[in-house]
Amino acid sequence: MIKKTKKKVKNYLSLVKFSHTIFAMPFALIGYFLALHQTESEFEWKLFLFVILCMVFARNAAMAFNRFIDREIDVKNPRTAIREIPAGLIKAKSALLFVIINSVLFIATTWFINTLTFKLSPVALLIILGYSLTKKFTALCHLILGLGLSLAPIGAYLAVTGEFALLPVLYSLVVLFWVSGFDIIYALQDLDFDKEEELKSFPVFFGKKGALSASTLLHILTALIVIVAGFLGQFGILYLIGSIIFIGLLFYQHTLVKPNDLTKVNLAFFTTNGIASVIFALFTITDLILKI
Repeated sequence: MIKKTKKKVKNYLSLVKFSHTIFAMPFALIGYFLALHQTESEFEWKLFLFVILCMVFARNAAMAFNRFIDREIDVKNPRTAIREIPAGLIKAKSALLFVIINSVLFIATTWFINTLTFKLSPVALLIILGYSLTKKFTALCHLILGLGLSLAPIGAYLAVTGEFALLPVLYSLVVLFWVSGFDIIYALQDLDFDKEEELKSFPVFFGKKGALSASTLLHILTALIVIVAGFLGQFGILYLIGSIIFIGLLFYQHTLVKPNDLTKVNLAFFTTNGIASVIFALFTITDLILKI
């Protein structure tokens, strides 16, 4: 019984690619500690836990819904046919129930934070769940994905302050352009399949070279906003070091992927970007803590 439960939990963690939380979570923590710094608020474990839970529940709902919506497409694609729903490890109805449960838990958790986050929670869900439908009618789907993850820093900031501010919005833009850029790179490996299934993406619309150029442009914008945010936030040397490493890794991934060589896409997508987000968050948060 215990072994069966562990296997089921493992399947659901794989369904939502829980390890990929490493992309947005660090920026949510930046938003949280930025709010503490700007409002001179005290650290509260309960609120901090609610912010983490919101991130987990929202992302679980989004990823599971994406797998549910894509189940008929995934079964046709050799790269994705091994995913939990097409492989029969998780039933489609169970995945949908998982989406509903996590969506309810997300909204319920925001109720315990403050009125504004609770009122905005359905809007956030609409964005992060809506991404799964966009790849069927617009090549801008990568930007919609980026928009969904970009809610992390501003959402965490709102959890503490209950009001909007420029700096957390800038970090949301960092996530928007950063995620959109590396998702375009990731989509390159499904170019031929997406064309056959008439799915939309930057690689389908612009071709490999055009898509990589668009990804580079988005990452240039990311780097510029990181620099502007650091200037406006009056950060110190630690932020500068973290920014240099983050931006360096940002462009390092572009040396790994070529139009005629996609063998290192996963290295560029997960490893490089995962390390970049964690390092940037560690240096930024440490800088903030030293100022609180």
